[in-house]
Amino acid sequence: MAADGRCSLPAPWRPVTLTHVEYPAGDLSGHLLAYLSLSPIFVIVGFVTLIIFKRELHTISFLGGLALNEGVNWLIKNIIREPRPCGDTHSMVNTKYGMPSSHSQFMWFFSVYSFLFLYLRMHQTNNARFLDLLWRHVLSLGLVTVAFLVSYSRVYLLYHTWSQVLYGGVAGSVMAVAWFAFTQEILTPLFPRIAAWPISEFFLIRDTSLIPNVLWFEYTVTRAEARNRQRKLGTKLQ
Repeated sequence: MAADGRCSLPAPWRPVTLTHVEYPAGDLSGHLLAYLSLSPIFVIVGFVTLIIFKRELHTISFLGGLALNEGVNWLIKNIIREPRPCGDTHSMVNTKYGMPSSHSQFMWFFSVYSFLFLYLRMHQTNNARFLDLLWRHVLSLGLVTVAFLVSYSRVYLLYHTWSQVLYGGVAGSVMAVAWFAFTQEILTPLFPRIAAWPISEFFLIRDTSLIPNVLWFEYTVTRAEARNRQRKLGTKLQ
């Protein structure tokens, strides 16, 4: 186990392919946690994909909050300048400072903001109340679990101390609450005007803030349109 207080291990450290995350060679748990610690990269890729295909203002705002969160993390790190534990263990790190953990701050921002969005912004419009609450609870639990495991992975792999991931989690959570409130109270009322800008219309950027449940709305509209087109196609073939 890497996080047992030892800075040197008999096994060499190996990087995950195409990344700078290192884990002790032969350590299956460390290998799995190294991949799990790449979750911020997967989240960013997911956001870029959503923005390209959905072009929704709230998604763009969410990504902007994550970017601001990273900027705040960089600023705090360079003010406190607390070194990482076992600084010579890893040869490939972006910065020698570890307070607070950027991975922990990123994932807790993402998880807390998603939690607030699920329970305060997204509302179900059909009668499946039990299933609606069930999937929200399951998704929220999954988000918190992933955030905790990513934080734990940074300690296990000797990139951070427990205090560094703890303060990172607190900073990310506070930033998430603040950005969610800012988005709801300041940005959301401006979204209809922004969506009406010529440049927004050119790039097909849209505002769905007034729709209670975008998933349910898109499902019902797509189903109705598909049935309508199927009826028209059937009429032409007769």
